[in-house]
Amino acid sequence: MKLFVRATASLLLTAGIFACVSQAQQSPANPDNAPLINGLKPVTISRKPTPGATKPEFTSVTVLPGRGMEVQQITAFFPGKGEVDVLASPSLAESAKMLNEQDTPNGDLGYRLGAAFLFPYPNRIRGKLSADGKTLTTEWQGHTITLPANNIGKNPGAERHAMHGLILKSKVEDLKVRQIAGGSTVTGIIHGGDFNGHWLSKTDLVITISLTADGVDADIVAHNVGSESEPVAIAWHPYFNLPSGDRTQARIQIPASKMAVVDNYDNVFPTGKIVPVAGTPYDFQAAGGKALGQQFMDDNFSDFDSKGLPVTVTITDPKAKYGVKIEGLSPAIKTLQVYAPPTKSFIAVEHQFNFADPFGKEWGKMDTQMVTLAPGKSTQWHVRLKVFVP
Repeated sequence: MKLFVRATASLLLTAGIFACVSQAQQSPANPDNAPLINGLKPVTISRKPTPGATKPEFTSVTVLPGRGMEVQQITAFFPGKGEVDVLASPSLAESAKMLNEQDTPNGDLGYRLGAAFLFPYPNRIRGKLSADGKTLTTEWQGHTITLPANNIGKNPGAERHAMHGLILKSKVEDLKVRQIAGGSTVTGIIHGGDFNGHWLSKTDLVITISLTADGVDADIVAHNVGSESEPVAIAWHPYFNLPSGDRTQARIQIPASKMAVVDNYDNVFPTGKIVPVAGTPYDFQAAGGKALGQQFMDDNFSDFDSKGLPVTVTITDPKAKYGVKIEGLSPAIKTLQVYAPPTKSFIAVEHQFNFADPFGKEWGKMDTQMVTLAPGKSTQWHVRLKVFVP
């Protein structure tokens, strides 16, 4: 995926963003030409940069109501540069082809671009595989849960497992775009039910994306509208763009003093061991962070030194004079998954409630941070983005 800085005019003419926007900022393109994705049009909320702006400002957010409200792209205006893609994602037309024509039945290509939302579990879940290899079973508090076995590593002997939740192909209903002070919001509801029998109760998700000059907020409220208690976790899977394309000099600061040990970087299954990062290559706690160099990462961090909320991860691309802060604002966010392959110019930072494989026996009696949601109860996940010049 080649990502680059684009001028504002070029973005409006070529990005393929033709969906509903706020009344003050209607796109000049013909909305009838918008590519449908899972039967629904993308939606873009946008704003013009402040005249004479001297600091970076967010300018647009494009979401996919046909794919669980996934954020396909975010743009920001940097004075003297023009608009920059905040997320590593193909064009809207390429995204439509990828998701409509090339995807799996479970929608797994959704978490290969932009920023997909993950519910009722992010990351991996292991279990007993069915004879046909299509599903697996695990247990929670004496209840059997049957999940799609939708992922497997590449190495011989890799174990098929469940990955990244059940809303990757969910369609959003009751979509609303409204103006707020200095920007816009778009809200949609997923009436998930029991996710085709894969979960223990019935859940409604209210997803809201807000855009202002100073921030982009992603907010999810999960409501248990069924009659049984259920374990839930919320996260997303954003690929943050490194505009320079030089991943080696990009830096990341992670306010976590511990990490989970995994079996290998193919399965990426937790072993149940949590170890300190101090003195290891995985210590990114210092102010200003640490350069990635050639280090591979697909790791889960915890035990935050956030001095209270938010749990903030900072990515800087010194060569591009570009930075983004990812702020986890919900107390239920207890871990961070960071994925950064050396051959790619992105860093994925996933604020999530839980540890990987949360029902696994490797954890013993440890609380793996799934939220138990009783009937009639709700829980919230909230993350805010900010851009800056480092």
